[in-house]
Amino acid sequence: MDETAGRARTMLHMICGKIAAGKSTLADTLAAHPGTVRISEDVWLGTLYRDEQKTLEDYVRNSRRLREVMGDHIVALLKAGVSVVLDFPANTPASRQWMRSLFERAGADHRLHFLDVPDDVCKARLRARNVAGTHAFNTSDAEFDLFASYFVPPSADEGFEVTFHGESKTTPSIRFSS
Repeated sequence: MDETAGRARTMLHMICGKIAAGKSTLADTLAAHPGTVRISEDVWLGTLYRDEQKTLEDYVRNSRRLREVMGDHIVALLKAGVSVVLDFPANTPASRQWMRSLFERAGADHRLHFLDVPDDVCKARLRARNVAGTHAFNTSDAEFDLFASYFVPPSADEGFEVTFHGESKTTPSIRFSS
């Protein structure tokens, strides 16, 4: 008998968007649903590696470390019936492939939320966030540009269930579902 009969399957929510596109704000909204937890890369990196986050290379190294240790934990949560909002940037095919491995191993459903927000809007939000001191990391416009240069929007051939959130539709080839 199907053990998921009569109840919704657990869901892995993944979020794709540039710095200050609104990923964490969306993650908070999604995590408000019953039986759902949010796991934030920024919180973990800011706590574990606060003094080690100086360059893009530092971020890549520390993010890799975090993913190595969190993967099995996320799969266990999904298998236990807890939906997960993965507040990690799903901004490259490689990061999305890692996330795919999680929901596939757990036998969970998935949703890739794509925040397509123009760079000028992100930079304005970033500057305001830096002034307010409400984020674990301050990021300059130059750092935004550097990180954004690695950003790859999801493509239809990746096969994700995608929900579009945004102000510009720069990837019309993707079939977005609601």
